[in-house]
Amino acid sequence: MATIIVLIFVIGYLGIAFEHPLKLDKTVSALIMAVLIWALLSFGFTGGILDIINTSGDTFNFLKDGEEAAMNGFESTLLHHLGSTAEILIFLIGAMTIVEIIDLHKGFDLIKKAVKTKSKTKLLWIVGTLSFFLSAVIDNLTATIVLVTLIGKLIHQRKERIWYASLIVIAANAGGAWSPIGDVTTTMLWIGKKLTAPGLIEYVVLPSIVSYIVPFLIASRLPIFRGNISEDPEKIEGDITLLKSSKTMLFLGLGMIVSVPITKAVFHLPPYMGMMLALGVVWLVSEYIVPEDGFTEEKKLLYSVRKALSSIDMASILFFFGILMAVAGLEALVYGAVNGEEVGTLRYAAEMLAKAIPSENIVVLLLGVLSAIVDNVPLVAASMGMFTDPIDSVVWHFVAYSAGTGGSMLIIGSAAGVAAMGMERIDFIWYMKKIGWLAFLGFISGAGLFLFIEEVIFHNT
Repeated sequence: MATIIVLIFVIGYLGIAFEHPLKLDKTVSALIMAVLIWALLSFGFTGGILDIINTSGDTFNFLKDGEEAAMNGFESTLLHHLGSTAEILIFLIGAMTIVEIIDLHKGFDLIKKAVKTKSKTKLLWIVGTLSFFLSAVIDNLTATIVLVTLIGKLIHQRKERIWYASLIVIAANAGGAWSPIGDVTTTMLWIGKKLTAPGLIEYVVLPSIVSYIVPFLIASRLPIFRGNISEDPEKIEGDITLLKSSKTMLFLGLGMIVSVPITKAVFHLPPYMGMMLALGVVWLVSEYIVPEDGFTEEKKLLYSVRKALSSIDMASILFFFGILMAVAGLEALVYGAVNGEEVGTLRYAAEMLAKAIPSENIVVLLLGVLSAIVDNVPLVAASMGMFTDPIDSVVWHFVAYSAGTGGSMLIIGSAAGVAAMGMERIDFIWYMKKIGWLAFLGFISGAGLFLFIEEVIFHNT
């Protein structure tokens, strides 16, 4: 039975990894995988075939513990994992809604108006820097969408545009890696109490900067980025029409998202509560602000939070639910014993991996490389069940960096990459040949700096 559960996870994982060749949305694979895993867990547990372990290390056996005590243990384990997953989902829903509100009020068009250069090299560095820092605030996926849209207005030749879009992906993933709200994986680690916001920023920001700068330094010397763009930036600026509310909603929205870690530090509330407060404040202002002259009640719906809520990517939310609950199922399944102590599947896998590869750093580096091939969300979710290191230890910082930046090596390795791929129809093989090596140099350079800082300078463990 345990082997069947692991096999279902592997098959589901392959479905996620090959969603494009299969033409099957990865959310479908994730949801079916999660429910089947927990269904078989329940069936095997009540049949006395499987044991369950909770996050405190307590194990439950249906035959030995008695029906009532055993079922209470199973249900409390399931509810605990559901609660941990819900924390992440509520946080993401709040953040995504605020970003949609800003977009409804054309707040991001202010960023588009700020770009006023004809130099291809300068434009590369401008959009790269914007992508790096914007992704740390509004997440790497949204930053990529905003800036690829901007490039679409500035660069008319597709051959040039896909280069800019691809490098925006590298910068966005690097920027999201050092922020607790910049990438789903860092949010998971932060909410899961594997790292703190100050610890993540302190140790990961410099390696992330290196992983962004190295590819851009090399790319800026390539022939494709020499000379000037053909389109006049002043003309582009004239085509952008802002609302009266654009500036207010941009700075309010970004400011409230940035305030979430501060709220957690001051009030010691979980991050999703801070995000709900941020959404509440932005929602309040949006109810009374006047976006344009001649504004009527009939037009209010066009700029309302209800419209923003209808625009958020619920498929992604359900995907995160599916994959996190599937990984939780593996974590709850007792698969073997380590030093005479029964452990869950992921902990058992970690112990076997540690015997084969004694260095945690090499394991995490491999995780970064794998995140370019398969989705980094399940990889990080699995690592959270594999490693038992305390909060803000080296391994969690390195997992955040590796999973965040490693996905840039392939266009399908990150949500930002998939978004850019869809928007500009970037070919998988083209990206792998032209961009993959740049992303790899950035990834390995940042990883080298990370290990030097953490283990040579600070001697952290």
